[in-house]
Amino acid sequence: MAFWSVVFIVGASQAAWLALALWRRPINREANRVLAVWIALIGLDLVIKALYFQAPGPAYYKLYRFVGLFPFFYGSLFYVYVRVLTEARAFGRRDLVHLLGFVAALLVRTDVWLQSPAAIDAHFANGARLAPSPWFDLFLFGYSLGYVAAALWCVRRYRRRLRAERADADRLSLHWITTMAISQIVIWVIATLQWLANIPWIDYPLIYGAVVAWMFTVGYLSLGQAALPVPAIATPDAADASEAAVDAADDARFPAVEARLAQLMRDEQLYREPALSMGQLARRSGYPEYLVSAVINRRLAVTFWDYINRLRIDDVRRCLDDAADERTILDIAYASGFTSKSTFNTAFKREVGQTPSAYRQQRRQGAAASAGGG
Repeated sequence: MAFWSVVFIVGASQAAWLALALWRRPINREANRVLAVWIALIGLDLVIKALYFQAPGPAYYKLYRFVGLFPFFYGSLFYVYVRVLTEARAFGRRDLVHLLGFVAALLVRTDVWLQSPAAIDAHFANGARLAPSPWFDLFLFGYSLGYVAAALWCVRRYRRRLRAERADADRLSLHWITTMAISQIVIWVIATLQWLANIPWIDYPLIYGAVVAWMFTVGYLSLGQAALPVPAIATPDAADASEAAVDAADDARFPAVEARLAQLMRDEQLYREPALSMGQLARRSGYPEYLVSAVINRRLAVTFWDYINRLRIDDVRRCLDDAADERTILDIAYASGFTSKSTFNTAFKREVGQTPSAYRQQRRQGAAASAGGG
């Protein structure tokens, strides 16, 4: 077990450094402090595992069993982290309810904490092993994965709201959170296989070896995160006005708003502003935000994000149609307002039906054929 002890100590060192860096990081401050506590708990877990695997025995037995309940923290803290991040708030008393799973697990394991030193010594002297507890493990798996699923649902809801309000929504869509969630699911799959099947190379140390690998993934992703905007939550008065606008299918202002938006996009090319938001567009148009939103959603039948990206794609196509424009496709895309190569390629192919390079090549071949025929 010496190898795994070294791996766990390396992971714990990474956890200590990462927790400190996240605690002091000003971007997404409150959420990163939740993440820092979560990472610190994992680091403590790894330290105790390293000590126990290096010298299994009575000395670290209770500590080992105690940190063995930490996985009850991991899923719930991930969920709390995502909630705090997407709602731009601090950890509050209402979040404490999500830690009750760990408290319940402590109570269930009361027999362990009450064991006397003599009983523990006798346990190891007889060569006894930890008794399997399949029902307890099954509850732990379901509990933690349920929180991971709930966190992904929060991310999905956040993305939908962001796409309705910002043109750069894809750049701010919490893709690193999805990666973190998938990594956790992989770890739980390994744990499940270890529980259900007797596969030689899938064992308990491997689970925490995967946790160490996950730690480095979290470090890379979380330290590179951008400051996240929080989609506006309508006030009661604004919500009532918005609902009235949506119900009014024949609102007399709809044609005027649509014409004003078309003018802004045609004359001022607002779609080229990478961080354009619904609120900014409404202010430039001179109309209330709920009315602009209703026009885009009802009259144009798209989200704000799709509306802006469609205009960007049209702008890119005009440039690609121009044989005299020698800029690279990516330079053209960035000039049109896109901030991500992958987002641009996906949006272009969805809108046009082919890749940007194939589109440009087809247009140039067509222009050459026309010139040759002339």
